[in-house]
Amino acid sequence: MTNKPEARAQTIVLVEDEQAMADEVKGELESKGYLVRLASIAEAADAARVGDAAMMIMDRIVFGEDSLVMLEALRKEGVKVPVLVISALSSVDEKVKGLKAGGDDYLTKPFAMVELTARVEAMLRRLDDIRTTKLRVGDLEMDLIEKSVHRAGVKIELLPREFRLLEYFLRHPGRVITRAMLLQEVWQYHFSLETNVVDVHISNLRKKIDTKGMPSLIVNIRGAGFMLNANA
Repeated sequence: MTNKPEARAQTIVLVEDEQAMADEVKGELESKGYLVRLASIAEAADAARVGDAAMMIMDRIVFGEDSLVMLEALRKEGVKVPVLVISALSSVDEKVKGLKAGGDDYLTKPFAMVELTARVEAMLRRLDDIRTTKLRVGDLEMDLIEKSVHRAGVKIELLPREFRLLEYFLRHPGRVITRAMLLQEVWQYHFSLETNVVDVHISNLRKKIDTKGMPSLIVNIRGAGFMLNANA
Protein backbone atom coordinates (compact mmCIF):
# COMPACT_ATOMS: atom_id res chain seq x y z
CA MET A 1 0.00 0.00 0.00
CA THR A 2 1.42 3.39 -0.99
CA ASN A 3 1.99 5.85 1.82
CA LYS A 4 0.78 9.09 0.24
CA PRO A 5 1.60 12.37 1.96
CA GLU A 6 -1.52 14.03 0.54
CA ALA A 7 -4.65 13.00 -1.37
CA ARG A 8 -3.29 14.84 -4.40
CA ALA A 9 0.28 13.94 -5.28
CA GLN A 10 2.80 16.78 -5.16
CA THR A 11 5.28 17.27 -7.99
CA ILE A 12 8.97 17.29 -7.16
CA VAL A 13 11.38 18.46 -9.86
CA LEU A 14 14.70 16.57 -9.73
CA VAL A 15 17.90 17.92 -11.28
CA GLU A 16 20.49 15.12 -11.28
CA ASP A 17 22.89 14.06 -14.05
CA GLU A 18 23.90 10.70 -12.53
CA GLN A 19 21.30 8.38 -14.04
CA ALA A 20 21.57 5.69 -11.36
CA MET A 21 21.13 8.26 -8.60
CA ALA A 22 18.25 9.93 -10.43
CA ASP A 23 16.46 6.59 -10.89
CA GLU A 24 16.93 5.66 -7.22
CA VAL A 25 15.67 9.00 -5.91
CA LYS A 26 12.74 8.98 -8.34
CA GLY A 27 11.77 5.42 -7.42
CA GLU A 28 11.97 6.08 -3.68
CA LEU A 29 9.89 9.26 -3.74
CA GLU A 30 7.30 7.85 -6.13
CA SER A 31 6.87 4.87 -3.78
CA LYS A 32 5.81 7.47 -1.18
CA GLY A 33 3.16 8.90 -3.46
CA TYR A 34 4.99 11.90 -4.94
CA LEU A 35 5.26 12.70 -8.65
CA VAL A 36 8.90 13.14 -9.67
CA ARG A 37 9.87 14.96 -12.84
CA LEU A 38 13.48 14.77 -14.08
CA ALA A 39 14.68 18.07 -15.53
CA SER A 40 17.70 19.98 -16.71
CA ILE A 41 18.76 23.15 -14.86
CA ALA A 42 16.93 25.32 -17.41
CA GLU A 43 13.78 23.15 -17.34
CA ALA A 44 13.75 23.22 -13.54
CA ALA A 45 14.03 27.01 -13.54
CA ASP A 46 11.07 27.28 -15.93
CA ALA A 47 8.98 24.91 -13.78
CA ALA A 48 9.78 26.92 -10.65
CA ARG A 49 8.84 30.21 -12.32
CA VAL A 50 5.40 29.02 -13.42
CA GLY A 51 4.60 27.14 -10.20
CA ASP A 52 4.78 23.62 -11.62
CA ALA A 53 6.82 22.27 -8.69
CA ALA A 54 5.96 21.82 -5.01
CA MET A 55 9.73 21.69 -4.44
CA MET A 56 13.02 20.96 -6.22
CA ILE A 57 15.86 18.57 -5.46
CA MET A 58 18.94 19.93 -7.17
CA ASP A 59 22.43 18.49 -7.56
CA ARG A 60 25.15 21.13 -7.18
CA ILE A 61 27.18 20.24 -10.27
CA VAL A 62 25.19 19.10 -13.31
CA PHE A 63 27.20 18.29 -16.44
CA GLY A 64 29.93 20.61 -15.17
CA GLU A 65 27.56 23.51 -14.48
CA ASP A 66 26.98 24.87 -10.96
CA SER A 67 23.22 24.89 -10.42
CA LEU A 68 23.56 27.47 -7.63
CA VAL A 69 23.83 30.14 -10.35
CA MET A 70 20.29 29.31 -11.42
CA LEU A 71 19.09 29.14 -7.82
CA GLU A 72 20.49 32.59 -7.01
CA ALA A 73 18.78 34.00 -10.09
CA LEU A 74 15.44 32.49 -9.07
CA ARG A 75 15.67 33.94 -5.57
CA LYS A 76 16.46 37.39 -6.97
CA GLU A 77 13.33 37.08 -9.11
CA GLY A 78 11.30 36.32 -5.99
CA VAL A 79 10.69 32.65 -6.77
CA LYS A 80 10.22 30.93 -3.40
CA VAL A 81 9.85 27.25 -4.32
CA PRO A 82 11.61 25.11 -1.63
CA VAL A 83 14.94 23.68 -2.80
CA LEU A 84 16.93 20.77 -1.38
CA VAL A 85 20.52 20.92 -2.62
CA ILE A 86 22.33 17.56 -2.86
CA SER A 87 26.05 17.40 -3.47
CA ALA A 88 29.29 15.48 -3.02
CA LEU A 89 30.80 18.82 -1.92
CA SER A 90 30.61 18.31 1.82
CA SER A 91 32.76 20.99 3.46
CA VAL A 92 31.15 23.53 5.76
CA ASP A 93 32.06 26.31 3.31
CA GLU A 94 30.24 24.54 0.48
CA LYS A 95 27.15 23.95 2.63
CA VAL A 96 27.08 27.61 3.62
CA LYS A 97 27.47 28.60 -0.04
CA GLY A 98 24.50 26.42 -0.99
CA LEU A 99 22.31 27.86 1.76
CA LYS A 100 23.31 31.44 1.05
CA ALA A 101 22.49 30.94 -2.63
CA GLY A 102 18.92 30.17 -1.63
CA GLY A 103 18.86 26.48 -0.73
CA ASP A 104 16.44 25.58 2.05
CA ASP A 105 18.43 22.47 3.00
CA TYR A 106 21.69 20.81 1.96
CA LEU A 107 22.27 17.05 1.91
CA THR A 108 25.72 15.62 1.16
CA LYS A 109 26.37 12.50 -0.88
CA PRO A 110 26.36 9.62 -0.20
CA PHE A 111 23.10 9.63 1.74
CA ALA A 112 20.46 7.10 2.74
CA MET A 113 17.19 7.31 0.83
CA VAL A 114 15.29 7.29 4.12
CA GLU A 115 17.06 10.54 5.11
CA LEU A 116 16.29 12.15 1.75
CA THR A 117 12.62 11.23 2.12
CA ALA A 118 12.51 12.58 5.68
CA ARG A 119 13.97 15.91 4.56
CA VAL A 120 11.55 16.16 1.64
CA GLU A 121 8.59 15.47 3.92
CA ALA A 122 9.82 18.03 6.47
CA MET A 123 10.22 20.72 3.80
CA LEU A 124 6.75 20.09 2.39
CA ARG A 125 5.23 20.13 5.89
CA ARG A 126 6.81 23.53 6.47
CA LEU A 127 5.33 24.71 3.17
CA ASP A 128 1.87 23.60 4.32
CA ASP A 129 2.43 25.39 7.64
CA ILE A 130 3.28 28.61 5.82
CA ARG A 131 -0.12 28.51 4.09
CA THR A 132 -1.83 28.84 7.48
CA THR A 133 -3.00 32.42 8.03
CA LYS A 134 -3.83 32.38 11.75
CA LEU A 135 -2.20 30.66 14.72
CA ARG A 136 -3.82 30.40 18.15
CA VAL A 137 -2.91 28.94 21.53
CA GLY A 138 -5.33 29.72 24.33
CA ASP A 139 -6.17 33.43 24.25
CA LEU A 140 -3.04 34.29 22.23
CA GLU A 141 -3.65 34.75 18.51
CA MET A 142 -1.32 35.62 15.63
CA ASP A 143 -2.54 36.81 12.23
CA LEU A 144 0.14 36.03 9.63
CA ILE A 145 -1.48 38.21 6.98
CA GLU A 146 -1.92 41.30 9.15
CA LYS A 147 1.34 40.57 11.01
CA SER A 148 -0.48 41.20 14.27
CA VAL A 149 -0.61 39.53 17.68
CA HIS A 150 -3.41 39.77 20.26
CA ARG A 151 -3.83 38.28 23.71
CA ALA A 152 -7.32 38.30 25.20
CA GLY A 153 -8.23 40.81 22.49
CA VAL A 154 -5.43 43.24 23.39
CA LYS A 155 -2.95 44.01 20.61
CA ILE A 156 0.74 43.31 21.35
CA GLU A 157 3.43 45.20 19.45
CA LEU A 158 6.36 42.96 18.53
CA LEU A 159 9.61 43.57 16.69
CA PRO A 160 10.07 41.51 13.48
CA ARG A 161 12.43 39.00 15.13
CA GLU A 162 10.12 38.64 18.13
CA PHE A 163 7.23 38.00 15.76
CA ARG A 164 9.13 35.21 13.97
CA LEU A 165 10.21 33.72 17.29
CA LEU A 166 6.66 33.64 18.63
CA GLU A 167 5.41 32.25 15.32
CA TYR A 168 7.79 29.30 15.65
CA PHE A 169 6.54 28.55 19.17
CA LEU A 170 2.91 28.85 18.06
CA ARG A 171 3.53 26.33 15.29
CA HIS A 172 4.93 23.85 17.85
CA PRO A 173 2.84 24.18 21.04
CA GLY A 174 3.68 21.73 23.82
CA ARG A 175 6.91 20.68 22.11
CA VAL A 176 10.39 21.11 23.56
CA ILE A 177 12.29 23.62 21.39
CA THR A 178 16.07 23.76 21.69
CA ARG A 179 18.22 26.85 21.26
CA ALA A 180 19.86 25.19 18.24
CA MET A 181 16.45 24.75 16.58
CA LEU A 182 15.63 28.42 17.12
CA LEU A 183 19.00 29.59 15.81
CA GLN A 184 18.46 27.55 12.64
CA GLU A 185 14.77 28.26 12.03
CA VAL A 186 14.44 31.86 13.27
CA TRP A 187 17.96 33.27 12.80
CA GLN A 188 18.88 31.02 9.83
CA TYR A 189 22.18 29.95 11.40
CA HIS A 190 22.87 26.48 9.96
CA PHE A 191 25.96 25.89 12.08
CA SER A 192 26.96 25.84 15.76
CA LEU A 193 27.11 29.22 17.45
CA GLU A 194 27.80 30.13 21.08
CA THR A 195 25.50 33.05 21.87
CA ASN A 196 22.84 34.17 24.33
CA VAL A 197 20.80 35.91 21.62
CA VAL A 198 17.97 33.36 21.95
CA ASP A 199 17.63 33.87 25.72
CA VAL A 200 17.66 37.66 25.36
CA HIS A 201 14.90 37.64 22.75
CA ILE A 202 12.77 35.15 24.69
CA SER A 203 13.10 37.31 27.81
CA ASN A 204 11.92 40.37 25.85
CA LEU A 205 9.09 38.36 24.26
CA ARG A 206 7.86 37.12 27.65
CA LYS A 207 7.62 40.69 28.94
CA LYS A 208 5.27 41.51 26.09
CA ILE A 209 3.03 38.44 25.87
CA ASP A 210 2.72 37.30 29.50
CA THR A 211 -0.11 38.33 31.80
CA LYS A 212 1.01 39.85 35.09
CA GLY A 213 0.69 37.44 38.01
CA MET A 214 0.16 34.42 35.72
CA PRO A 215 2.63 31.69 34.65
CA SER A 216 4.71 32.49 31.56
CA LEU A 217 3.48 31.08 28.26
CA ILE A 218 7.06 30.15 27.29
CA VAL A 219 8.58 27.95 29.97
CA ASN A 220 12.17 26.81 30.47
CA ILE A 221 12.83 23.07 30.20
CA ARG A 222 15.94 22.41 32.29
CA GLY A 223 18.84 21.14 30.20
CA ALA A 224 16.74 21.04 27.03
CA GLY A 225 15.37 24.40 25.94
CA PHE A 226 11.91 25.97 25.98
CA MET A 227 8.27 25.07 25.45
CA LEU A 228 5.11 27.02 24.70
CA ASN A 229 2.77 25.92 27.49
CA ALA A 230 -0.59 25.58 25.78
CA ASN A 231 -2.27 25.12 29.19
CA ALA A 232 -0.84 28.26 30.83
